[in-house]
Amino acid sequence: MSDNKRYPAPALWESTAILKVALGVSVLAAAAVGAVVMVLQFAQAERDRALRTWQTRLGIIAETRAHAIDGWLSTQFGELKQLAENQSLQLYMTELVRRGDDSARVTRGLAESGYLRNLLTVVAARAGFDAPLTGPQVDANVRRLGGAGIALVAKDGRVVVATDGMAPIEGRLREFLFAAGDGERALLDMHIAASGTPSMAFSVPVFAVQDRSTREIGRIVGVKEVARDLSSLLQQPGAVWQTAEAVLVRLNGALIEFLSPTRGDRGPLGRSMAFDTKRLAAKFAIERPGGFALMNDYRNIDVLTTARRINLAPWYLMYKIDRSEALGESEDRLSRQITVLGLIIALVIVAILVVWRHGASQRAARMAGLYGDLARKFEAQSRLLRQVTDNQPNPMFIVDPDGTYRFANRAAALQAGMKDDDMIGKSMTSVIGSAEARKYQRLNREALDSGTVKSDIRREGANGDLRVVQAEHIPIERGAHQLPGIMVVEEDITHAVAERERRERTLEQLIETLLTIVDRRDPYAADHSIRVASVARAIAEEMALDDVQVRTAETAGRLMNLGKILVPSDLLTRAAALDQDEVRRVRECIELSADLVEAVEFDGPVVETLRQLQENWDGTGSPSGLKGEQILLTARIVTVANSFVAMVSPRAWRGAVSLDEATGLLLARIGKAFERRVVAALINVLDNRGGMDAWASYGEQLQQH
Repeated sequence: MSDNKRYPAPALWESTAILKVALGVSVLAAAAVGAVVMVLQFAQAERDRALRTWQTRLGIIAETRAHAIDGWLSTQFGELKQLAENQSLQLYMTELVRRGDDSARVTRGLAESGYLRNLLTVVAARAGFDAPLTGPQVDANVRRLGGAGIALVAKDGRVVVATDGMAPIEGRLREFLFAAGDGERALLDMHIAASGTPSMAFSVPVFAVQDRSTREIGRIVGVKEVARDLSSLLQQPGAVWQTAEAVLVRLNGALIEFLSPTRGDRGPLGRSMAFDTKRLAAKFAIERPGGFALMNDYRNIDVLTTARRINLAPWYLMYKIDRSEALGESEDRLSRQITVLGLIIALVIVAILVVWRHGASQRAARMAGLYGDLARKFEAQSRLLRQVTDNQPNPMFIVDPDGTYRFANRAAALQAGMKDDDMIGKSMTSVIGSAEARKYQRLNREALDSGTVKSDIRREGANGDLRVVQAEHIPIERGAHQLPGIMVVEEDITHAVAERERRERTLEQLIETLLTIVDRRDPYAADHSIRVASVARAIAEEMALDDVQVRTAETAGRLMNLGKILVPSDLLTRAAALDQDEVRRVRECIELSADLVEAVEFDGPVVETLRQLQENWDGTGSPSGLKGEQILLTARIVTVANSFVAMVSPRAWRGAVSLDEATGLLLARIGKAFERRVVAALINVLDNRGGMDAWASYGEQLQQH
């Protein structure tokens, strides 16, 4: 008995010890996790702060350099515009146009020609539109090459006055002048001129003295060597960073051309790279001017980069700095801080473990081992979950209601061009751009608000690059240990869509072939089905039906006479009136049409529409005696369209009725054979949508035939 009394005590002690061990382990684990989370949050905040600082720095410099280049381009046009508005120059050009092509007589008759040449020379020297001549300087008929200058050019391309050393008006320069819009300034983009230097051409119109608004009588063109000017504009005063660089780029087809010098002894226009190069900083500059990102430069080195668009030329200014210089010091400092904090956390944990170990029992140690096993099991399950999602071919990611990434599998990270861990905590706008992010966020909000899955299908690219993606937006409700969010799962359905569209084209070709056979058997009703389909489509669109109903009405109209291939040809082309049995046989061909295409899969109820084409609104039709709304709306539309086309088209045994007579007959049968709103829609198409003119033209063609 005494033994039995003493037995519960150890059991109670064991239970209490287990609770203490569990509580101690929980507190220790919570402290460790909290400390680690705080360290990681601190590290991430420091990284984000450093990036924001560099984003501001680089953005300010890129903005000032882009503004300087735009100002420089505006100045070049301004110099030429001021010259074009010189009244002496305008008077000379006006007189030249008035006197015709005899420029020699004009030159002899005007003393201003020398003055104008001096004027152009002065402006060229002041504005930098001059360059040293190349070639021997001898008293002989030897042409010295010029790479820059200003010229006054007539509308027919004749050079009236030009500075010494002006590039010849030929080849690319001549094409540029003739392509310039009337009354508009024009820019010939940077290119390597015959002199071997990067050059640009600027052109402004010259107007008549008293007719400025309407008469362009010539153009002033200035050719300039631009390497030195642009190089100085790209230098940021006071910048002390060793690896910082401003580069001008432009897109030329599938290539990115570097207009300004780059490291590695590459001069202006000395480097080009493929536009589809992954993570290329120059590509990022062209695609997202104004953005900021960590990319690779032309040396395949990680750089922080931002860009701005040049407004007056098809250029982009990219400003970048090597990541090692920009973030090296802060990352080293952050690493030291994390190391120190980690050591402090480790020391605290060790101290707690020592104290706990000293006062704990062996059973508590075994419980700690049990918790360790459980922790390893949970870690294995987490790795398994990550492995399962990473092996899925479809991109999968989770964002919170504000559009911040909380999870992304490997496919989603590859699609975004970054590591999956790097995406966590970033906004969709910073990863995929504001335009794409808005599309996702709209459906995300709808999914969260409704609590249901939202689907979206979008097309990207065209022709051979067409890609069709289906996205499922799945709401994640708030739980005990989770925040609300949206899981997005994307699937490439390009092949399935392409196959469906191929089947649709095949079906369309089959219908065209069958209609051709019918038209050949009944030449008097040739194109009847096409006309019925056209009118049926117009009525359906006027009634604002959805795409499936519109296509159903149109397709049924085209196929309604398919059954005529089973009707004798002499019956279809007989000039005399048909008896009752023959009329019945012709009318039955519509039901035969439905039987012929019954096994074909259509998007809408095409076969059912064909079977109901002879039903009447008042229930007196055939074959089922359907009445009112029991008849498919598409069948009601095609019935009206068929009756209208039949009335206004001549046949072998009768002539055509006029449009007014046809509409009158349709109105008279409202409530009997036809529904009122269908007839009203047809009349509205005829009266207000140009239908009268179209059918009047069609009637004239039939009369001529």
